[in-house]
This record gives sequence, C-alpha cells and structure tokens, in this order.
Amino acid sequence: MKDLIGRLQQRLQDPLPGTPAHEKMLPRIPGGNRVRFRNEDEPRRGAVLILLYEHQGSVYFPLIQRPQYEGVHSGQIALPGGRYEEEDKDLVETALREAKEEVGVDPSQVQVIGQLSEFMVSASNHLVLPVISFTESRPAFVPDPYEVDEVIEASLDELLDINRIKEKEIVTTHGYRLHSPYFDLNGRVVWGATAMMLSEFVTLIKEL
Repeated sequence: MKDLIGRLQQRLQDPLPGTPAHEKMLPRIPGGNRVRFRNEDEPRRGAVLILLYEHQGSVYFPLIQRPQYEGVHSGQIALPGGRYEEEDKDLVETALREAKEEVGVDPSQVQVIGQLSEFMVSASNHLVLPVISFTESRPAFVPDPYEVDEVIEASLDELLDINRIKEKEIVTTHGYRLHSPYFDLNGRVVWGATAMMLSEFVTLIKEL
C-alpha cells in the first residue's frame, strides 16, 4: 500500500478531475434531466473522510449505513463525515473529528495526504470536502449507535471494478423517483453524493 499512497499523494498535488468525474454517477429524473434544488441560504460547510488501510492483503476504506431518520439522507450509505463546527481549525479537522465520533477512528493514527474537489450536496445544501487519508493498520471501528447503523468495510478492488457500476431506479425518502448509477459494494447500493465523490477518487486512482 505504501507505493499506492506515495503515488496518490503526488497526484493530489495536480489539478483534480472535478465535475466531469462527479457527473459519471449523477442521478437523473425520468427523461434524463438532472435533479435541481433551489437553495436560497448559503451552504453549510462539511467534510468526509476516505480512510485507506490494508487488511488481509487488500486495501479497504470504511463506509457507514445511516439510520432511518427524518432527513434527505435517511438510510443511505455514506462516507464518515459531517458539518464543520466552530471549534474545528479547518475542514480536515472536521473530517477527522467526525470519523472519530461516528466510527471511533483515532485521529492520531490517521495520516492525511490530500483532498478531492469540494462537492455541492444540493439536497441538504452542504458544500463538502472529501479528505484522503490512510492508517498503518485496520482501525478498531466503534460505530456511534445514534449516527451509524453499521460500518461497511469496502475494498478498493471492488470500487475499481467497472462491473460494480450499475444503474437502477431509486425512490428517495421524499418519494422522488430517480434513475441513478451506483456502486455495488459489499452488496450495498452506494449512490448519490457519496458515489459522485467516490467517482472522482476512482478517476484519480486509475490515472496512477
């Protein structure tokens, strides 16, 4: 994994793929049009953590299954992360703090190597920074029972497998029907904002 991390860290210093990579996994409404939201307020800032680690000869990263709740991301698969808080010195610290709160990852064991493009999650009006990091050993995940139903350990091999990119109709928590690409990871449907951010990550990895 050290070779992967070294090459990835170097690549993250160059211009990022951005929107074209995101749009490969963009959900659309029937007829092919993109979903549009009208947000009059300034977006909240936030961050998520893509945490790479080696386990049994393969590279993995954690996803979380969100619980059912009254919100647009109810029950979805996501990367650990959340909103920027005033005590955070920057968005990297936001990602590390949230990963600790949600899945028990010790920030002192995490080495940050860079970040992807900021991503606008229009459904919840958040501007999210994906932070790329790694840890020397597999974390001992401790999911927060309030925020996380399950920690899902997804392999990088699965994420990079083109046969894992599929499409289906998805009904959102508010009853909207969308035609959406998704990643089939561990038998789970990873779609929407998480899939779009991971699509940029996949694009970078395939350039290495």
